[in-house]
Amino acid sequence: MPENETKPNGDPCFYGTVTVGERGQIVVPAELRKELGVSPGDKLLIWQHPSGKGLMLFPVGSMREFMNHMLASLEAAERPDAIQATDQDGAAEAKTQEDSR
Repeated sequence: MPENETKPNGDPCFYGTVTVGERGQIVVPAELRKELGVSPGDKLLIWQHPSGKGLMLFPVGSMREFMNHMLASLEAAERPDAIQATDQDGAAEAKTQEDSR
C-alpha cells in the first residue's frame, strides 16, 4: 500500500484478522508479506508484546536495522550535550545543541 494511504478502517498499519489453526499456525496476509518483503522460508522473530496482551512479528533483517537505529538514538540521548526534540511524526529524538543549529 502506498505511503500515507489508509485502509478501510482508517489505520494504515491494520491488515485484518487471522485465525489460529489447530497446529498454532497463522497466515500473514499477502499484502503485508509483499510490503515487508517476506518470502517463503524467511525467518521471523516472534515476541510477546510488553503489555503481555499481544504478539509482535519482525523479519530478522528489519529487527537488526531497528535495533541499530535504537542503539544510535540511545547513544545520542546519553551524550551530555543532548537536548530533547520532537520529529515530524511526533517521536522524541535526541539531538545535540550543535545539530540543532
